Amino acid sequence: MARGFEVVSQYQDCDIKLPVRKTAYSAGYDITIAQDATLVPGKVVLVPTGVKAYMEQDEYLGIHIRSGLSIKHGLSLINGQGIIDADYYNNEDNEGHILIAVYNHGSEPVVLTKGTRLAQGIFYKYLKTDHDCADNVRSGGFGSTGQ
Repeated sequence: MARGFEVVSQYQDCDIKLPVRKTAYSAGYDITIAQDATLVPGKVVLVPTGVKAYMEQDEYLGIHIRSGLSIKHGLSLINGQGIIDADYYNNEDNEGHILIAVYNHGSEPVVLTKGTRLAQGIFYKYLKTDHDCADNVRSGGFGSTGQ
């Protein structure tokens, strides 16, 4: 299977760009937004990307806000770092669509246009404890592992 990105079916005809690395030594794949978004001060906005990620079972995709946007506009991810688990891909709730939860710390709205590079995705391997016994597989989207 390896790892990569695909456009979700809802955005198939919307000219969505798959995430890419910009330089040979970049760790992150730049993730653009699928439609214009207004980030209201003091609020969380789920910004659609139009993409999903597939990866090996012992990997996750870390989502990090791009430093330029965070510094210039006072933006952050509400959860610090987004974590896209391997079993989020093609889940029944939203097909694994990556939505970025952005918080505007500023006092003015920030308007982002379609195609803005909002975040970076970095693929990571993770380790399990000796007696790990998790055997369920996700069936939904946001918050589905806590049910």
